[in-house]
Amino acid sequence: MATATSSTSSSGETRFPERTLLRRVFKAFQYRDFRLMWVGACISSTGGWMQIVAQAWLVFDLSKSSFFLGLDSFLGQIPILLFSLLGGAVADRTERRNLLLMSQFVQMTCAFVLAGLVAFGYVHIWHILLLSFIVGTAQSFGGPAYSALIPNLVKGQDVPNAIALNSIQFNLARVIGPMLGGIALKQLNSAWCFSLNGISFIAVIITLLIISTRFRPTVSTSLMKSMKQGIGFIRTHPGMLPLIVLAFFMTMLSVPLMVFLPVFARDVFHGGSNLFTILLCCSGAGSVCGALVVAGAGRFQHQGRAALLMLLALGVFVAAFSHSHNFILSTVLIFGYGALMMGVFSTNTSLVQLITTDEMRGRVMSVYNVAFRGGMPIGSLIVGALAQRMTAPAVLTGNGVLLVLLGLYFMLFHRRLAAL
Repeated sequence: MATATSSTSSSGETRFPERTLLRRVFKAFQYRDFRLMWVGACISSTGGWMQIVAQAWLVFDLSKSSFFLGLDSFLGQIPILLFSLLGGAVADRTERRNLLLMSQFVQMTCAFVLAGLVAFGYVHIWHILLLSFIVGTAQSFGGPAYSALIPNLVKGQDVPNAIALNSIQFNLARVIGPMLGGIALKQLNSAWCFSLNGISFIAVIITLLIISTRFRPTVSTSLMKSMKQGIGFIRTHPGMLPLIVLAFFMTMLSVPLMVFLPVFARDVFHGGSNLFTILLCCSGAGSVCGALVVAGAGRFQHQGRAALLMLLALGVFVAAFSHSHNFILSTVLIFGYGALMMGVFSTNTSLVQLITTDEMRGRVMSVYNVAFRGGMPIGSLIVGALAQRMTAPAVLTGNGVLLVLLGLYFMLFHRRLAAL
């Protein structure tokens, strides 16, 4: 039986489908600066996930309360709502690389401070909450700068691929980081996780010093007027506002599942940090697969419709996981949850980036970050408060149902979004 393993072009060049597919999936890696940023960010994200694992378990261990898990997530994310608009305007008025460097140094310092507090036995809940707020503030300035910097490292047609590959590094870190964090937490202690996170920031700082960016800011308006121009751009461009609203509600309803995984590990499956780590890794592996699919697809017609269909499926998976009491089934469901969430996120972000002009990118992406990241603390705080009266699984099952209704609403009443 014959199999097609290669084809010959009219010029006589032999083409291998496998190589063509790999080139399409990893196309943005042909750009040197993007490769450097990808590696540095992946190392830093791995350290960040080590800290997330250790910090979530430390908060839950110290407080014995799901409310403080939600509060810690809330304080880490609420600065995105408070300061991202300002951070986006600053990102369009200054060298984005320098703004990112400042953000990395602040986050690195906080990681080392928390490591010291734990190592010397002085840590209290309020220390963790305060440091989470400071880290969130640094991210509210660094986030828009990073989002605006990525498209400057590749050509316009490769922006969707770069965004998907950037999602892969983050979610690859979600697989590696929790594994390393779980090992360090079990064999050593949380102070080592925080210290290793602090060290990981050195990688991204080095890459930021090496790369050369094409963005040259021009300051012609006041800071306040600059922020108003960004909001005006969003209001006047078709499809932009629904994309941002969708990002807010999607994260508000879906991300709390990640925040409350320690509750599932302990109260539903009666395990410890090991089960928590396995669930995190399965979610991260799913996200990597979802991002690979989006990267391979590149830019295609009706991306908006595809995002809404994935949102409907995401709601089903959130509700099913929250209702499941079988650990094997739950690992499959959390894998699918990770893949679908990353598919919606990557597709949504690609559409926003493609609509936005470079001189407005920092401001527009800051508003998008407010929506995307702002939904997380609000959702986490609501779920944490409701879980005190009901249970976290019951509340998150409701979140899954609301995600399905959200997808149906946008498909029926915002058809312009589905047509993008």
